[in-house]
Amino acid sequence: MKYNVFSYLIGEGFRNVFKNKKSTMASLMIMCATMIIFGVFFIVGENINHFVSEIESEQGIQVFINNDATEQEVQQLGEQLKKINGVNTVEYMSKEDALNQMKERFEEKEYLLEGYEENNIFPASYIVTLTDLTLSSQVQGEISGLPNIKRITSGDETINTLIDLANGVRIVTAVILALLIIISIFIIANTIKLTVHARRKEISIMKYVGATNNFIRWPFIVEGILIGVLAGIISLLLVGGVYNIVAEKIVNTDFMQIIQMSLLNFSDMFSLIVIVYLILGIGIGVLGSTISMRKYLKV
Repeated sequence: MKYNVFSYLIGEGFRNVFKNKKSTMASLMIMCATMIIFGVFFIVGENINHFVSEIESEQGIQVFINNDATEQEVQQLGEQLKKINGVNTVEYMSKEDALNQMKERFEEKEYLLEGYEENNIFPASYIVTLTDLTLSSQVQGEISGLPNIKRITSGDETINTLIDLANGVRIVTAVILALLIIISIFIIANTIKLTVHARRKEISIMKYVGATNNFIRWPFIVEGILIGVLAGIISLLLVGGVYNIVAEKIVNTDFMQIIQMSLLNFSDMFSLIVIVYLILGIGIGVLGSTISMRKYLKV
């Protein structure tokens, strides 16, 4: 008996979708447009976060070592740096490496550094990268308390800019998502309301003969879910196809080659986008259907 009721409710939901083709197409197109817009902002946000992560991994704190520190003290300092919470990698730069780095920066004027091989004034150092840029001040505070530290340098301004950028992207994405969800629920609710209004007499009769609210409501909820899921599948295919074409062209531009940055592959975001689209499609469909039914269930 329960199986038959369940089959009936699901079947009615499917029949509503195909029976009301105009309203279904209207809902589907609007839902697709909404999801595509969200998908674009989602992908842009994910790529910006990816850029921030790539730059973040390159942002280092340079810890200069006292010239009179022994080799053993230098090694101990390296071990202590690795143990600090928030430290990702620790790379040693010898005095010779520091001198060679300066020569590369001077390029044609490298001759100005001649003679420093015998009297190298550049101190050895450790390049420390972080697991999280927000821990920069905390890590620097702990490093400054270690022995044999000459000075510490870091791109605090760059780090703060990256943190602000990442936070801004998350806030904008969240606001856009919230607005798109509200718009979609409103659209689905009003579209399904047209179908419900056309069947208001049938619903009233069902109520009078004892049908429960859930029995009447479920076919319309199924209809909303179907429209949402179908819109999600169409949007996923369109967004994925266009992104792969556009991303390939962007990656091959001279600008991207110069800054040596990459874009995320759509496959890297696929699972997350599928989950988000399913939640959006099913959630918006259920909420839209439930809201549209309220008036007509009060008999």
